[in-house]
Amino acid sequence: MSMDSSKSINADDAGAHRAQRLRLAVLDMVGTTITDDGRTERAMSFALQETGVEPGSPRFESMLGYARDTMGFSKMTVFSHLFEEAQRAESANKAFERAYDDLIADGGVRAIPGAEETIDWMRDSGVKVCLATGFGRHTQNMVLESLGWMGKADLSLCPADAGRGRPYPDMILTAVLALDLDDVREVVVVGDTSSDMLSGLRSGASAVVGVLTGFHSEAALRAAGATAVVPSVKDVPALLEPRAARL
Repeated sequence: MSMDSSKSINADDAGAHRAQRLRLAVLDMVGTTITDDGRTERAMSFALQETGVEPGSPRFESMLGYARDTMGFSKMTVFSHLFEEAQRAESANKAFERAYDDLIADGGVRAIPGAEETIDWMRDSGVKVCLATGFGRHTQNMVLESLGWMGKADLSLCPADAGRGRPYPDMILTAVLALDLDDVREVVVVGDTSSDMLSGLRSGASAVVGVLTGFHSEAALRAAGATAVVPSVKDVPALLEPRAARL
């Protein structure tokens, strides 16, 4: 596989835990397996305005900056940090979900090239797949339905399914339990944000792979614990092939 040096895989990345067989891949959605062309941020901006934050004000820009930095977190967790009052946080989250539903109604969400093939390769290789998100269940289902991806993976999880969202490891551990794995070291986590990497590291997954199709840089992903960084999810099979469950 040919890449420029800024996106290369360190020799230690692929070999650090090679002996551990992989049986489950926990894949992030927006930025990793799908793209929404900035609709997440636009829906966030709308939610802040709906909750009384003046667009363009220092407070608005600070809040939007925090939302960018915490992409991958549960959206409810983000709003709970931004607003002291629980009722305002809930209102903002509902406004976000309404706005996002409207923004994806035009078919603006699409698979990142190679994502479907990667999911198919994993499942054909005996690796179960969980699609995980920081969205609420309703929004996650809307995205999956818009792509025709209902049933594409073995499991889909949102923060409410697990108790807490990223950067906590709860969704990964919930997937391990739901899919009857014996060992969390049989898990690979793939994502585009620091919170994806942190959740993978904290869960004890043996491989935590960052992709560069989303929100955070290679430096940020490695600083958060990535064991490998590749340009895109389509490059993950080449990295994992020696450790797939049936190989």
